[in-house]
Amino acid sequence: MGIFKIWQKICGVHRSDDQTEAAGVNEFFLPRLTRGFFIRSSVVALLAVLIFGFVLRPCIIDGESMLPNWPRKGFTFCFRWRYIFSPPGYGDVVVVRYSGRIFYLKRVVALPGDMVAFWCGRLYVNGRRVNEPYIKYISDWNLPPRKVMPGHLYVVGDNRSQPISMHKFGQVRRTRIIGAPLF
Repeated sequence: MGIFKIWQKICGVHRSDDQTEAAGVNEFFLPRLTRGFFIRSSVVALLAVLIFGFVLRPCIIDGESMLPNWPRKGFTFCFRWRYIFSPPGYGDVVVVRYSGRIFYLKRVVALPGDMVAFWCGRLYVNGRRVNEPYIKYISDWNLPPRKVMPGHLYVVGDNRSQPISMHKFGQVRRTRIIGAPLF
């Protein structure tokens, strides 16, 4: 007996005797409340809670800090398991928990122990200028060197055309990085 037949027996799945289109539409929108219906509904609900609670977190993008590489308004999923086996690296785009249900998309530019500085809009890590092909807009940022503390990462947005005072960036605890955008 095939797996489909076993599933039909467990869930009470059947083909309707009435093969008319109206009967198919009615059964689709008003299914029979059988044991199989409740089992399938429960499995779907459980999978949705597990997937969207522990693996993929829906995120709304609303801001300009990652322009033009990420839209000003949009939608993505945060893949929460991305950094379970390996830590974020240079250039990774991460989802950072800011507070409560507010998250930021930022790019990792420095790791623990690195010295970070901005001079005339250019990023310097450990005294070397970093090639950032993802930066499209010119910047005039100036920031004296600072060391990234252990257990922290230095993150910043890609859109650096606005004044430095208008941005949220800097060192964040590694524990505040909840994952990476899926697409």
